[in-house]
Amino acid sequence: MLDIKKIRKDPEFFKQKLATRNVDPKDIDEVLALDEKRRELLQQTETLKAKRNAASKKIGEAKRNHESADDAIAEMRQVGEDIKKLDVEVEENDAILNDKLAHLPNVPRDGVPVGPDEDSNREEYKVGEPTKFAFEPKHHWDLGEKLGILDFDRAAKVSGARFVYYVGLGAQLERAVYNFMLDEHMKEGYTEVLPPYIVKAQSMYGTGQFPKFKEGVYQVNGEDMTLIPTAEVPLTNYFSGEEIPTDKLPVYVTALSPSFRSEAGSAGRDTRGLIRMHQFNKVEMVKYVKPETSFDELEKMTKNAENILQKLGLPYHVITLSTGDMSFTSAETHDIEVWMPAQDKYREISSCSNCTDFQARRMHITYRDENGKLQLVHTLNGSGLAVGRTVAAILENYQNEDGTVTIPEVLVPYMHGITKITPENAVPFNYLHK
Repeated sequence: MLDIKKIRKDPEFFKQKLATRNVDPKDIDEVLALDEKRRELLQQTETLKAKRNAASKKIGEAKRNHESADDAIAEMRQVGEDIKKLDVEVEENDAILNDKLAHLPNVPRDGVPVGPDEDSNREEYKVGEPTKFAFEPKHHWDLGEKLGILDFDRAAKVSGARFVYYVGLGAQLERAVYNFMLDEHMKEGYTEVLPPYIVKAQSMYGTGQFPKFKEGVYQVNGEDMTLIPTAEVPLTNYFSGEEIPTDKLPVYVTALSPSFRSEAGSAGRDTRGLIRMHQFNKVEMVKYVKPETSFDELEKMTKNAENILQKLGLPYHVITLSTGDMSFTSAETHDIEVWMPAQDKYREISSCSNCTDFQARRMHITYRDENGKLQLVHTLNGSGLAVGRTVAAILENYQNEDGTVTIPEVLVPYMHGITKITPENAVPFNYLHK
């Protein structure tokens, strides 16, 4: 959430910056009008409280002098009723003001490409050459189904579209990938966490998914509890309402969790394969840092995600998202897109964002600066990586002409020495292969 004091101080700055994020300048004017009304109401309340105190003093003097205090008592009762009415007005005004503020996105950092959508994203650099084959590469879903390690049909029978069974060496490969990711992040100083997979609505509000993006999640138990769309939510809320000791900063945490997304509005997009699922595993990275280091920490986090792809030998490129494509809470986002040979293009596999103090203000996460003054921390989050998409990239980039898949060298120990997935070893009970 943005700081209303800063908006009040320099409204033109916020109008200009947020206009690049498709925010109408009138929205800022509405926020300022509500803020002005709030301060006026509070001033009226203070005036009435002073009047009530004066009436109370009159009553005391009248009683000491054995005089009638009826007029003063009547005046105090009326003032009390007026204060109650104003309190209701303040509460109603605050609700509208907070809702308006809650729908305003973070201010983009200077230098972030300005544009309405992904077409304005800026490529920063490429790593590795796109994989080329002497044969027509197969899509990962065709490879997985032929080997029997990905079963979309039975998942659809049991759960519906956009679900999958990983079977045999497919399940083992998925597990190998996320264990490898966690081990690599721990080498970089991240503490592994196993978080809850269901969170309160307040936690979703804290990280910025609510109130604006409720249609994208699965809610349970009425509207209070939500299946997490990413481990960012429970990880970033870990210190909500707390002061982190300054000498403990920065704090790095990482977690494997399932992610649950309704994929509202994605009808017809990526209907096959592992790219856009209702349930998928993801390894998440989250940082709590001091403001002056947060953009350096963003670059480090991006490198942490890149490290996984480099060790897996997967080609990728890094892009900086435009103001119209970056996430609601982000001030700057670097996406990493991995090469998918069968699609002949790069696909997102990680998104690393610096949310500055936007989330911390909602969650009240603080530390003390060198002067002992309470300040908001900056929070960062990034995929390290989306596991299913990594499996998809491995299947496509490491496929062989005969339909087998070679295991990347770094994953062989996690696969208990298996170096290749073949029809013979993929799934012991697969009766489709003789």
